[in-house]
Amino acid sequence: MNPLKRLAGQTAMYGLSSVVARILNFLLVPFYTRVFTDPAEYGVVNELYAYFAFIIIILTYGMETAFFRFSARHKNSDVVFSTSLISLFFTSGLFIILMLVFYPFIAENIGYEKNSSFILLLGLVLAFDAMAAIPFARLRYRNKASKFVVFKIFNISVNIFFNVLFLFFIPFMQNKGYNLLLLDFIYNEDFRVGYVFVSNLLASVFTLTLFISDIIRTRLTFSARLLKSMLFYSFPLLVAGLAGTVNDVIDRIMLRFRLPADIEALEQIGIYGANVKIAVFMMLFIQMFRYASEPFFFSQEKNKESGSLYARVLEYFTISGVTIFLVISLYLDIFKHIIGTDYHEGISVVPVMLMGNLMLGIYFNLSVWYKLKELTIFGAIFAGLGALITIGINYIFIPVYGYMASAWGHVLSYLSMVLISYLFGQHYYPVPYNVKKILFYIFLGIGLYLISCLIETNNNILNLGLNTLLLFIFAISALLRERTIVKEIIQLIRKNKP
Repeated sequence: MNPLKRLAGQTAMYGLSSVVARILNFLLVPFYTRVFTDPAEYGVVNELYAYFAFIIIILTYGMETAFFRFSARHKNSDVVFSTSLISLFFTSGLFIILMLVFYPFIAENIGYEKNSSFILLLGLVLAFDAMAAIPFARLRYRNKASKFVVFKIFNISVNIFFNVLFLFFIPFMQNKGYNLLLLDFIYNEDFRVGYVFVSNLLASVFTLTLFISDIIRTRLTFSARLLKSMLFYSFPLLVAGLAGTVNDVIDRIMLRFRLPADIEALEQIGIYGANVKIAVFMMLFIQMFRYASEPFFFSQEKNKESGSLYARVLEYFTISGVTIFLVISLYLDIFKHIIGTDYHEGISVVPVMLMGNLMLGIYFNLSVWYKLKELTIFGAIFAGLGALITIGINYIFIPVYGYMASAWGHVLSYLSMVLISYLFGQHYYPVPYNVKKILFYIFLGIGLYLISCLIETNNNILNLGLNTLLLFIFAISALLRERTIVKEIIQLIRKNKP
């Protein structure tokens, strides 16, 4: 089978799980922004999950990518699975012990001494999610997409169920006067935001239990020598992951400490975090592409045409990413209703975040060279550079521009990573990327969006028509420039037509 067609098929398969899971999870955004009518409450959720993003990188320490790399090389992939699984279970168990001892101290130092239980709950979620990382990775490695889909959807569904139970159903029942003993026993109105973390913990625990039978059937063996090699390979990925997480979520933490004292920081974090979620559709595309492309890139390493394949993949990725940027940005008046009206004042960050996420997706494509050449230290360096830019922009400009500075920090950080990765990549692992074509699509998309902003009228119907025309212009431009791939798709459809 054509490698690009196989990648497209795998992207669609993992895309299904990502789309369904993300959509289900995304339902919590309109839910939270309507349940938490005070944006400060949602700000707590956003800030604490920013810390979550950092710690989960440390707890998994790049073992997922190491698992893919060493499974492809090792004659017995079960040994790789077993070694990495035992390692993660041991470190996660140690983390649970440390959290049980130190969570009051941690809570006090980040300003949550009155809600220290939130920290403990979040720590337990982190540990159980880290334990499930390698079992999920093995499903991807074995191309068990359907099982992967079911388990992911199960996790999200359980999380949603308990969120709705604790934050809507039980309060609703109590307001109607049904003060049942059981409801009073499991629900405390003062705990409110904490039920977000309780729900997540229950979902993480139940999901991990799904893998018990698979783990039991595997002969658990541990190779210290193998683990040493995997850790050597994954350590730069850990550093890169931490730096990348700085780019992703440090703004939520810095907003808390850099906004002027007369501004309610948690409220601003809540508004910013809710609007950033609208850009999730771009991240959804990047995630589903990453699930499929990471194994694909490694599998094509020995292919004589691998360079051309990687170049074409980036072109089609860019076209798809710019299309997503335009669909959301041009129809933002529709998409903004996803979140509650108390959060609409931050809607202007969405197009900026979308472009930043597109840069991240392009960087992910370009990063293939240092993974294949086992020069993962470069990934750490590039991500570190991006992190410094992110921190600098947030530190300097948040006091003046608030969360808009955070949004632009994403764009400039990821853009710098794209540029430096491309330059180094062409030296160590040259890939014939069509830079002119890629830039054409990016600037065309930005230009069409700016035209939309300039011609905006007070008539919503007219705006909708004009924006649809602009989207049509981009689609026609892409179709005309990509006639070859369009013909291949048409032929494939005709061939498979009953």
